Formats: sequence, C-alpha cells, structure tokens
Amino acid sequence: MTYNYYIADVFTNQLFNGAQIAVFPAADGLSTETMAKIAKELNLTETVFVFHEDGAENHRRMRIFSPLREIDFAGHPIIATAYVLGECGDLSLSDTSTPLVLQQNSGPVDVNISCQEGKPSFVQFSRSDSAIIDRFAPTDEELCQFLGLQIADLDHKKYSPRLVSCGFPYLIVPVWNYESVRKARFNYPAWSQSAAPQTAAQEILLFAPKSPNPDADFNARLLGPNISLQDDPPVGSAMPAFCSYLCSFEHTQKGTHSFSVERGEISTRRSLLQLEMDNKQQEKLTIRIGGQAVIFAQGSINLPA
Repeated sequence: MTYNYYIADVFTNQLFNGAQIAVFPAADGLSTETMAKIAKELNLTETVFVFHEDGAENHRRMRIFSPLREIDFAGHPIIATAYVLGECGDLSLSDTSTPLVLQQNSGPVDVNISCQEGKPSFVQFSRSDSAIIDRFAPTDEELCQFLGLQIADLDHKKYSPRLVSCGFPYLIVPVWNYESVRKARFNYPAWSQSAAPQTAAQEILLFAPKSPNPDADFNARLLGPNISLQDDPPVGSAMPAFCSYLCSFEHTQKGTHSFSVERGEISTRRSLLQLEMDNKQQEKLTIRIGGQAVIFAQGSINLPA
C-alpha cells in the first residue's frame, strides 16, 4: 500500500520558517502501531494522520503523533492539516471561506479556511477553555537561577509569574524584552532545588511584550526539564493558557482582543500566531488561533499490503 504525505511549514508564509508538520491526508487502513513507527521514522515535531468519515464531507478524524507518543490535542497540526487538505484537493475550497471540523482525541475542533482562487490563504480555529490559575510561583531569585537571567530582566510592573493550566500546567514568566527571552538558558539542577517542581508545571512559557519585528506583539518561548537546551519548540498548545493568563490581570479590559505571538527569530524558524480572545470575565474563555502555512515537500511511503 502506498500512502502519500506532505510536509508543511506552519505559522509562516515563508519556506524554512515556522514548525514542520507532516500530514497524511488519506491514512485510512493504518494501525496505531504503524502510525507511531512512521512518526518516529520521520522524526518531526508532529505527524498527522487523517481519516475520512462516511457521509461527512467537511469532517475529518485526525490523529497526531510525536516521535515518542500520541498527542490528544495540538494547534500546529490543525493549521497544517487544513492547508494540506486544501492544497492536495481532498477538500473542496470553492468559496472564500470554508468550514471544517477536525476531530482530535480531545474532541472536535471548528476550523475556518480562508481561500483565494481555490487555495487556502489563512486558517483559524476556535476553542473554549476553563483555566486554573495559581498566583503561587517560585521566588525571583529561583526563577533567575533556573532561567539564567538577572532579576532586572523580570517584569513585575504589568505582569507577574503565575501558574496556568487548561489541562496542562505552564509556569508563565514575563520579562521586559525580547533579548531576555532569547538569552534564557534552562538550568535543571537549579530547577530541581527550587519550589518550581511543587507547582506541577513541567514547562515554562517565557514571554516579553516586545519584539524587533513590528508584526508581533509578544515573543514567547518554551523551556523546561523535558526540552533540550537548543530546542525552541512550537508554542501553539500553550496559547489557551497564555490567553487565560492575560485575562487574569485587571488591566486587561473586557471585550475582544486581537494580537500576535511570535516564536523564535528569523534565523531559527520564526513562527507568527494570530490570536483573538473574547474576555467576558467568565469561567470559560473563547479564543481563536490563526495562521498561514506553506507546503515544503511531498512524498510517499510504501508499506506491505
């Protein structure tokens, strides 16, 4: 059996930027074991396998695998999958806007594909989450020790460190500027000796409300004990927690807010995520995450029948 796949650069409109995601637009017939092996072989951040459901024209089932395990929810694969389905002709894009439902293990995701001349130009998906927010955080001294920063780098004027979970807990730490985000280096011995492990957070979302790039409102980066020192992983899955974090501050006014979050820099596969959040100061927060993608490569895998 031959299975075709595409590799998309996600949250960018330029090749060799963003996050690389592999998508198999017609994975019907593949077993869980085989999908896990393929994801490990491709060794990309995430590999998506798409399944067709009878009688559902704009509804697809998607399963997401990292090289290590299956993932119940991820944002980058949504953008990649919508682009690939539109580009390869699996999905008809006859209107300027096409709705799509992608069923992940965590549940259905409503997607909207903006189109130009029958091709996808922008993809946006929405989700609503309830967040648990804990104002307890390690001391400034501890934060600086396991992030390799100086106390002067930390922002306590507009924001403050908080633990936020929308199902997965992040320790969100604000700094003043872009340079502090980029120069941070995770120190595991300092982390293990601090109060941080008691927060249950396994990843730190470090961010700054400044960027040298005018199209970005925030620069964000994930660090942690399970992230290598040289890695700058995708931040899409952390955005619901980040939006809930922003809404937890009194100076964030009620209403709809639109902003962009940048990950990385031009020399390290920069991504740009477009976000909207409806701050109604209610238990659930609705956010919309959007972005572009470009097809980098396509290929096929031949498997025994």
